[in-house]
Amino acid sequence: MKKIGLIGGTSWHATIVYYRLINELVGERIGTQGNPELLIYSLNIELMRAQDKEKINAKYLEIAQTLEAAGAKALVICANTPHMVYDFVQPHLGIPILHIADAVGKEAKEKKLQTLGLLGNRPTMTGDFIPSRLATKFSLQTVIPDEGYIAQNHWYVSNELTQGIFSDGAKTFFMEQMELLRQKGAEGIILGCTELPILMNETDFDLPMLATTTLHARMAADFILE
Repeated sequence: MKKIGLIGGTSWHATIVYYRLINELVGERIGTQGNPELLIYSLNIELMRAQDKEKINAKYLEIAQTLEAAGAKALVICANTPHMVYDFVQPHLGIPILHIADAVGKEAKEKKLQTLGLLGNRPTMTGDFIPSRLATKFSLQTVIPDEGYIAQNHWYVSNELTQGIFSDGAKTFFMEQMELLRQKGAEGIILGCTELPILMNETDFDLPMLATTTLHARMAADFILE
């Protein structure tokens, strides 16, 4: 099995889910007599909250190089938003960063989906690091909530989900957002905050929900065992 590095902490709640899922998915294929070697670096989420792109890039590069030097053969960033560093960090490494959008794109193609609604915080929804990769590599279209709802999406992610609060109010809000995305042409919904799959599950809505946490963890397990 290949050793991989996990960059977590944004949030630590989602990082726990990543760790559990990767071990479970590998265990399903090799049995429970063993488990993969994983290197975990959990950073302070305040780095992301400060929204200083240069500091974020520098810290993720430092962490990535530390994990590579420690023997990681690939890296998994255990959240959606920090993939904003991918274009800066990846060229400095000799190992791949397994991109979360690639896991989503592969699943969308298998489900024959063409237009995806994207939910998450403001940087994830309004940035291009997920939509542009889905468009370029998988020819997928992405739609996001109207501007009037962006702030409330971001508030729930920042003030509840990433702090381990999973309220009925948040669930109702995101269910309403999924319906609005359906009206904009979405054939499936990207749960583009790694805590959203903790809040909701696939039976809560009648469009396919692409849980980035699960898909990304599966991608990591495949790499470990390939």
